[in-house]
Amino acid sequence: RSESPSAQAVGTATPPPAAARTASNRTSPGGFFFTGGVIMFFDRAMLAMGNILFLLGLPLIIGPQKTVLFFARRNKLQGTAAFVAGILLILFRWPLVGFCVELYGIGVLFGDFLVTIGGYAGNVPVVGPWVRWGLERMSGGRRNSELPV
Repeated sequence: RSESPSAQAVGTATPPPAAARTASNRTSPGGFFFTGGVIMFFDRAMLAMGNILFLLGLPLIIGPQKTVLFFARRNKLQGTAAFVAGILLILFRWPLVGFCVELYGIGVLFGDFLVTIGGYAGNVPVVGPWVRWGLERMSGGRRNSELPV
């Protein structure tokens, strides 16, 4: 028998659609490989695998058209160029330099999200307001008015 959504038990969530599961199955390991590559003293293979999985998962999360529009914005071109150059430097066996260049590119590309993250982190007791203040300072007062999602 089928129940209406309001009649379902509290705490039961419907499973995410297959596309969302596939996207998170690409992007999450990408972050883990990237972090592992840093922990393993900039292991080139792990950093490259993290980048590949991240780049495969991002279009699955927000869609290919929004991904292209996000990376091709005029104010994001410097970040896109640095991000791609960092990936290429990692692949050409310069992992430390590539990581630093890529980190700069990530900061330029995704710096608008810091205010959003700060809003969520501000709800954490005791340290939340400090984290929010730090993230808002790092973002330079940018607002997420032009985010793709």
